[in-house]
Amino acid sequence: MISMIMILNQKGEIMISRQYRDDVSRVAADSFRIQVIAAKEASSQPPIKRIENCSFLYTRHLNMYFVALTKSNVNPALVFEYLFQKIRVLKAYLGEDFDENSMRNNMTLIYELMDETMDFGYPQNCAVDVLRLYINLGNVKPQDEPEPQQLTKQITGAIDWRREGIRYKKNEVYIDVLESVNLLISTTGSVLRSEVTGRVQMNTKLTGMPECKFGLNDKLVIEKESAAGRKKPGVEIDDCTFHRCVRLGKFDADRTITFIPPDGEFELMRYRVNDNVNLPFRLIPAVQEEGQTKCSINLKVIANFSEKLFATHVVIKVPVPKNTSKSKIKNSFGRAKYEPEQNAIVWRIKRFPGKAECMLSADLELVRTVRPKAWARPPINVEFQVPMFTASGVHVRFLRVYDKAGYHTNRWVRYITKAGGYQIKI
Repeated sequence: MISMIMILNQKGEIMISRQYRDDVSRVAADSFRIQVIAAKEASSQPPIKRIENCSFLYTRHLNMYFVALTKSNVNPALVFEYLFQKIRVLKAYLGEDFDENSMRNNMTLIYELMDETMDFGYPQNCAVDVLRLYINLGNVKPQDEPEPQQLTKQITGAIDWRREGIRYKKNEVYIDVLESVNLLISTTGSVLRSEVTGRVQMNTKLTGMPECKFGLNDKLVIEKESAAGRKKPGVEIDDCTFHRCVRLGKFDADRTITFIPPDGEFELMRYRVNDNVNLPFRLIPAVQEEGQTKCSINLKVIANFSEKLFATHVVIKVPVPKNTSKSKIKNSFGRAKYEPEQNAIVWRIKRFPGKAECMLSADLELVRTVRPKAWARPPINVEFQVPMFTASGVHVRFLRVYDKAGYHTNRWVRYITKAGGYQIKI
């Protein structure tokens, strides 16, 4: 596994290092300084460098390099995740923008964190809440001093993301289903690529150590229920990744999402949907070039979502030739303006009602060029946000909270769909 962790400044000088195995030495830092930092490869080359039979995996925070050294065939994703978690832990202790001076002023603390987060080259506990229980700055005392048995359980047990003894007057759960639509349409109107990437964000304010069961309209679950006589449409959800609080064994067995939630905000899961994507907007462009001095653009935009909903912050960027000198623009609503710095007509609509249609027409005057060059015709880019709409069709079926106290829980669900790469070729 990892043989050594080094933290270097922008000059390549070692500020802090911790050796976990004896197969590498601090001399290796000279090779890294010469071949990576001095050669200025950090910003242009992959963050993995093989030097003298030793692998250097590194990432940056401000002007500092966090470097992991190893001579074994390690999983690079695991090493980078540890480095990112290490930076997250230091941000929690030293502040978001910790620098070289704050590192030098807290050497003892950082060495303690290095010893607790890694043992003999294997990553250990990187949970900030648990680390703060027994590692602090010396003048900060935890509010609830844990018993030795509780501390051992939190360090070695499975539930280190939630402490015991949490109490709330009102027990509430807020669920946000946030989706991003990626679309690419050809000049003939055929869909070249369409997918939805989504994530479920939760904010839990629950008393005690409750167990939650979370259900989406997953196609596999719906099919099981259909066999029992219930017929409801389901969505085929791909590439699910979960927060570590989710019990993956139960999900693999019956596709139920069971977990003991962390306190406060956290990301429960991410997913992707490729089939049957409900596109929020349909765009029909028509471009006609008249010789070298004129060009006309007509664009029709149709909202496909329900008339009860509306889109906000709609921005449509219609590209124009670089040699455009004048423009005459007409649009049904919103504000459209030719912006030369973007080589595009930018059409901004604050509120776009569902099932509405709007038109934009533009007559452009072009400047003659010495060497005529064909216009590349970049795609139209669309930005938008549609509350209470999901392009994938995913919706929350239930959230059940089980606790010994049997208290009542208020649940709030919100859906937001945004544009990712929403492009239409012209």
